Amino acid sequence: MTESVDGWDEISGWWIREVAEDPVYQEDVGPMFDRLLRDAPGATLDLGCGEGQWLRRLDSHAGMFGTDASQFLLRQALTSAPVVRSLLPDLPWVRDAAIGTAVSLFVLELIQDHERFFAETARIVAAGGSLVVVFNHPVFTATDSGPFMDPDLDVFWRWGDYLGSGSSEVPAGSGTVVMHHRSIAELLTTAARAGWVLEEMIEAPLGRAAIEREPSYAGQEGIPRFFGARWRR
Repeated sequence: MTESVDGWDEISGWWIREVAEDPVYQEDVGPMFDRLLRDAPGATLDLGCGEGQWLRRLDSHAGMFGTDASQFLLRQALTSAPVVRSLLPDLPWVRDAAIGTAVSLFVLELIQDHERFFAETARIVAAGGSLVVVFNHPVFTATDSGPFMDPDLDVFWRWGDYLGSGSSEVPAGSGTVVMHHRSIAELLTTAARAGWVLEEMIEAPLGRAAIEREPSYAGQEGIPRFFGARWRR
């Protein structure tokens, strides 16, 4: 599927079902998000807000609003906060230093131009403000990566082309989305060059409840599945 505003409307129904049916977002991702967001200053912009799941979690933050590529999802999010339709990473409608905190969950790996993502967020966030990002861990998105079992039945992870960069199409309902891979080193260096100072980084596996629900995940308790970080301007 191409990266376009209209393209995301085509899979919006799938995303709503994904959020509603997968408890991992509340069990595993939610606590990461809360930890990284603590004491975040000022008005908060949710980049790629989808149907508003994280906007609802931000309901105690003054001046929160969101943006997304899907008009259908934005209609759902509008019940939680003001929203604007746009295609990331471009944010021409946001003034320089207008935001206290920018947040982005499971969006960065869907953006081809990660350099512009960090540059644009650095532009719109005021000095002393924060950027909070959570996404699929890069070890998970690398080409040809995945779990394997050795002859002793121990589960390990095949790194694949982790140190390289690339993209792959992954199923998304009746369509696909393009997932872009960059190593942690590439992401942290790009953020630093844009002026972001790393304050906290989290690498987390699937939680115990998720593994108990899906036996095929057994043995992956020590393998990172999610990546989260908070930067300061």
